[in-house]
Amino acid sequence: MDKELNVTFLTLDWYTEINNYRYILFFIMFTLYILIICTNSTIVYLIFTHKNLHEPMYIFIVALLLNSVLYSTTVYPKLLIDFLSEKQVTTYSACLFQFFIFYTLGGSELPLLAAMAYDRYVAICKPLEYQTIMTKTTVSIFLVVAWLVPACHVAVQAIASAEAKLCDSNIKGIFCNNAVYTLQCQRSRLITIFGVVGLLDLAILPMLFIVFTYTIIFIVSYQSCKEIRKKAAETCLPHLLVLISASVFFVYDISIARVELGFPKTVRVIMTLQIVLYHPLFNPFVYGLKMKEISKHLKKLLCSPKDGFLHPPIPEIRSPGSTIY
Repeated sequence: MDKELNVTFLTLDWYTEINNYRYILFFIMFTLYILIICTNSTIVYLIFTHKNLHEPMYIFIVALLLNSVLYSTTVYPKLLIDFLSEKQVTTYSACLFQFFIFYTLGGSELPLLAAMAYDRYVAICKPLEYQTIMTKTTVSIFLVVAWLVPACHVAVQAIASAEAKLCDSNIKGIFCNNAVYTLQCQRSRLITIFGVVGLLDLAILPMLFIVFTYTIIFIVSYQSCKEIRKKAAETCLPHLLVLISASVFFVYDISIARVELGFPKTVRVIMTLQIVLYHPLFNPFVYGLKMKEISKHLKKLLCSPKDGFLHPPIPEIRSPGSTIY
């Protein structure tokens, strides 16, 4: 049995492999972080400032984009400081706090996508009932559940980890993800049980619901007119792309943190960086380019201000079934 340690500080042991490139990596990561904040914030700004985007689908998109900004902010500032520091250390309590925030936000991704799938199902399969079903209260409940359930799951695991005995002080990762479990002398049964339940509640069940819902949508769309099929393709394709991205995010994180692979440390670093690199950038580009209404307002924003004064926007005629928030 490993000897229990009285740990005050934890060391992130991967920086020795990239020490010669740390200033270059700092510049790259800093640029990416600014890009993540700007791209996500731009789409959020467009949705909040245009009333024709104050609908449930766009509210859920705002929630996903805010998630991207927040969990990037959980990782990037500490990562950038570590690049410029001689020693890469953190306290165990700070590590668990980062662990809690990161997985609370990351764990809400698939529940939010499940809520968006239900919203598309009602809009396409039950258009006359859309305004009655997708009310402000319904949307608020979906948002609260999507954030609260992961927070409860992760809180139990974080508290149990805080009480666990540590036999190692070196984190084998670039930040405090599931790698914190490798520090413990023995993982408690409570952590294991809640890990399995969390995987079921936050990943498997939402994924099955999303697949089932989109299957129904595609069947109904295929049997409907061309206009309905076009509407389904325009609104559902971006969500499916983000779903694939989120699924890869989950698989990647679980594989890196839990599966003991004989990869060199540099390879593990590069693989782990993917978790916080592509996904926060992928969402705003997908929704900004693939969602017709957002793309239209984005083009107007990027045009010359003079064009906006010379050619004021024509008020949009809205369908009777749409909902304004």
